[in-house]
Amino acid sequence: MAWTRRDFLRSGLMAAGMLALPRWARAATEPEVKTLSFYHLHTGERLRRIPFWEQGEFVPDALHEINRLLRDFRTGEVAEIDRGVLDILFRLRESTGSANAFHIISGFRSSATNAMLRTKSRGVAKGSLHTRGMAIDVRLPGTQLKALRQAALDLKAGGVGYYPKSDFVHVDTGRVRWW
Repeated sequence: MAWTRRDFLRSGLMAAGMLALPRWARAATEPEVKTLSFYHLHTGERLRRIPFWEQGEFVPDALHEINRLLRDFRTGEVAEIDRGVLDILFRLRESTGSANAFHIISGFRSSATNAMLRTKSRGVAKGSLHTRGMAIDVRLPGTQLKALRQAALDLKAGGVGYYPKSDFVHVDTGRVRWW
C-alpha cells in the first residue's frame, strides 16, 4: 500500500499527540517492575536483578542498597544516587537488549576523592556530577562500548562521555552533551 502525503501527516500528528499525553497516561506503557544488576569492579560486590521500581514508585530499600553499592569505595562515604541515573541505566539495558550486570567503574565520589583524582588525571572535572550522585561510569558485558555509547546518546537524557582507552561510558543527569 502506498502512503499519500495526507497519510504521512496524519501518522505524524498521531505520534505527536502521544508525546503530548500527560505523564499518567504514558505511565501505562511503563513496566510494572524495573530491575537492574550491578557488579562493582573495585569492591567485588554484586546486586542481582534488584527491583528499584515497582508499580510506579521507587523502592526505598532497593535505593538504599544501590546507594551503598555505588558509594565512594575509597572513603566508604554513601550518598543518594540520582534516580534519573537509575532510569538511564534501565533504559540503556532495555535498548541494548542486555540482561547482564552493569560493571561499575565509578558511582558516587566524595569531594576529597574527586580532588585526589584531579591531581592524577586531567579528565576529572572539578565540579564532577559524581560528587552529587548524578553520574556513573559503566561498561555492559556483551555490549560493545561503541554501541553502549550510541544507545546513551540516543536517549538524549543527559551527558555522555566515551572513554574507549579506559573501556567505559560515562552517563549523567546533567544537561544533554557529549564528549
